[in-house]
Amino acid sequence: MTTPKIRVFYNSACPVCDAGISAQKKKSTVCGIEWEDVHLDNEKAKHLNADLEFVRERLHVIDTYGNLRVGYEAFIAIWENSPREQWKAKISKIPGLRWVLNKTYNIFAKLLYVWNRTLKHW
Repeated sequence: MTTPKIRVFYNSACPVCDAGISAQKKKSTVCGIEWEDVHLDNEKAKHLNADLEFVRERLHVIDTYGNLRVGYEAFIAIWENSPREQWKAKISKIPGLRWVLNKTYNIFAKLLYVWNRTLKHW
């Protein structure tokens, strides 16, 4: 029997994103995680059938069921599989709060993307 895995697609050229992923890599999980850096290998975005720039802008996860989860939903997928962070996933799923957190993440991700492009991080 194999351990279920999730695949996390992120952009290490973004210093904020890279710091967050580096911190997350140090945490234990109940499943294996394959960390897919689209900055080091642009072809990885093709596994998602998504535009590379969109993958650079927002975190993408293929969860243990094979579902693609993007943006804040990707964070929830990671937290669901991190024993010490499952509480974050539960709180994040509160209906009204989930909507607000998704919208807030999308705005932040867009601003961060523009900031990174302006500074020519890639």
